[in-house]
Amino acid sequence: MCMGVATANSILIVSFARERMHDYGDDPNTAAHAAGFTRLRPVMMTALAMIIGMVPMALGLGEGGEQNAPLGRAVIGGLVFATLATLVFVPVVFKFVYSHLHKHAPMGEPAAVAAE
Repeated sequence: MCMGVATANSILIVSFARERMHDYGDDPNTAAHAAGFTRLRPVMMTALAMIIGMVPMALGLGEGGEQNAPLGRAVIGGLVFATLATLVFVPVVFKFVYSHLHKHAPMGEPAAVAAE
């Protein structure tokens, strides 16, 4: 569950940054920065919805709930870490990867065309 949410959020950030580079001609740093800030709210809403949904399981309420409580806590911890990684790590890696591709693009050809 955690990996699915983190992957989907990361894909949204990367695709938004690529669109910024293609449509507005932004450099990789500006595109990654804009993607991180623009997608902050949707990423947080998705993660918080899942975290709030896992709280009853993590509290272990009800009969036999103590067996599932560690799983709920692990999912919540994973979501918190994955959300932070999505909002910080993914834009930084995007910036470095696309800056490297931009440097090695053939002369007279935009980096987006050379990378594809």
